[in-house]
Amino acid sequence: MKKYFNKGFILLALGLSTLACESTLDINETEVGFTTENVTPDLLLAGAIQAPRARFEVTASETGSILMNQWAGDINNVTGGFQDEFRLNFTQTYGPGSLIWRDMFRGMGTYQAIINYEGEEYNNHKAISRILKSYYFQFLTDIYGDIPYTEALQFGENFTPAYDDAKSIYRDLIVQLDVAIGTLNNYSASNPVGVEDTVFAGDANGWIQMANTLKLRILLRQSELALTDSETASYLAAQFANLDNNFLITDATLNPSYSNTDGQLNPFWANYGQDTAGNDTFDNDFIVPSDYQAEFLKGFQTEDGLSTNVSDPRLTRMYEPVSIGPDAGNVVGVIQGETNVNAPQELSELGPGLLRGPDQDSYLFTAAESFFLQAEAAERGFITGSAQQLFEAGIQASFSLLGAGSANNYIASSSTTNRIGYAGSANKIEAIMFQKWIALTGINAMESFFDYNRTGFPATPLSVIAEQTRLPYRLLYPASESSTNSGNVPNQAASAAFNDRLFWDVN
Repeated sequence: MKKYFNKGFILLALGLSTLACESTLDINETEVGFTTENVTPDLLLAGAIQAPRARFEVTASETGSILMNQWAGDINNVTGGFQDEFRLNFTQTYGPGSLIWRDMFRGMGTYQAIINYEGEEYNNHKAISRILKSYYFQFLTDIYGDIPYTEALQFGENFTPAYDDAKSIYRDLIVQLDVAIGTLNNYSASNPVGVEDTVFAGDANGWIQMANTLKLRILLRQSELALTDSETASYLAAQFANLDNNFLITDATLNPSYSNTDGQLNPFWANYGQDTAGNDTFDNDFIVPSDYQAEFLKGFQTEDGLSTNVSDPRLTRMYEPVSIGPDAGNVVGVIQGETNVNAPQELSELGPGLLRGPDQDSYLFTAAESFFLQAEAAERGFITGSAQQLFEAGIQASFSLLGAGSANNYIASSSTTNRIGYAGSANKIEAIMFQKWIALTGINAMESFFDYNRTGFPATPLSVIAEQTRLPYRLLYPASESSTNSGNVPNQAASAAFNDRLFWDVN
């Protein structure tokens, strides 16, 4: 039986109904839910690390995967899915945008509580919280621009926080990361971080690498601006001169003992995999590859006429080949916005490289992204090292994450190919962005969206029902914020998503 279901409408309805139940401004709440300021940071950290993950891994990354033409919906079995995204209808009532705003701010609340804890005996925990708080504030700033920052996360003390300028937030994130690195470089063994650290198990160097890699991401986001803005150019030169090149070389993963138990499933698996009884979730059946990404990874000609002629082994790790019909044995996607009249009879679903089991790790920061960031920084002359070697290390890290084996043959066969090979690409930055676009599919696709707005790469086709001529520059502040914090939320025209660039976006 076919399922007819408007996913976008239901998500919006759920989001608005939940928002209607909120009696206070959501950005000053916490999902951990502790009720006493005397709870020590070691008891709060594990919950604080987990709190934002479901919204980040599912809603935010899914939105990025649709925007960047990686994913589509199973039009053969579901009607109306992703209509807002395909039409580029991004308004104040865009459901996923409202959920990202609410739950990401709420999820960060305990970081500030840990940072504010009196006394120095938990400085290591405070440093980790500073890094994670910076990680999510970078993300929110890149989605919305100016947002509450200095007055945010104060719980009941301030329900109407002022907004901070996005550029000033960016500058302070570097300051906060430097404070955290300084603390961890003098790690206090008298009160170490233990099992409550579900990322690095108390390894200070892991968090230092995470902080340095996040700094690299933040600094590179301003690299295009620096080409025309002398103040930014001077700032970046000074920051890169002092940047410790101790970056992540392995995946920074999170796993607070995920298991096949109600309430303990990995969030990605819980949404896209199966429930504890082994039943496929709705999104397990609904999410399919876009025709563009499927054909791109096959090396075939895409809908915009691009053909690499290089087959990418990661394709069948990301998506399952269909088992019946004329396309049996092949990965099959659908053109975004296409109707079921013209869609293939059978469509692929997410594959074993992304769906590994209920206890699979969550990815906080992948080694692949770290290497691609380093490759870009080396290509631009900001750090030393071989951009090509770092680029190829990023490809191998992506293969390893997906369980695709050695990347050597792929690297050799693609090296002279424009857009995916380093040597063969006329624009090395474009090649880095295309490979990062592949590597972040289903993991943190919004970073590819930010990269596109920053660099113009990778340029992917819009859906066939798009009502705009380009992707948005940002998401709009949700209607809930306009109603609860009207004295502070910036005036924003309905067209701002397509007219108002982020401060670092000059392309």
